[in-house]
Amino acid sequence: MKQEPILHLKRLAEFLGYPFSLEEEREGVVEEISKLCSFKNLSNLEANKIGTVVIGIDKVIGIDKKVFFRKGEVGDWANHLTPSMIERLDQLVEQKFNGSGLTFLY
Repeated sequence: MKQEPILHLKRLAEFLGYPFSLEEEREGVVEEISKLCSFKNLSNLEANKIGTVVIGIDKVIGIDKKVFFRKGEVGDWANHLTPSMIERLDQLVEQKFNGSGLTFLY
């Protein structure tokens, strides 16, 4: 997605059943959405840098919002997950997306 965000954004819209119209494409709507959803834009929003998110039911904890954004580099996840976590995540992705037509290359 990082190499061709516009192409993948169009494919995602089609997959969800809401493809962009020719008029939207001519008017630059796809490019604007891509900019708004970019790592650079989202990681720099004040709402994503300041404060905490409170999660939990039985045990409530606060998590700094800034931890949700790391470097934005492809493959950096391998520096933060153990081999068993990676294996479990691969299994879940395969199970949940099986038959969707989506493929994951990494």
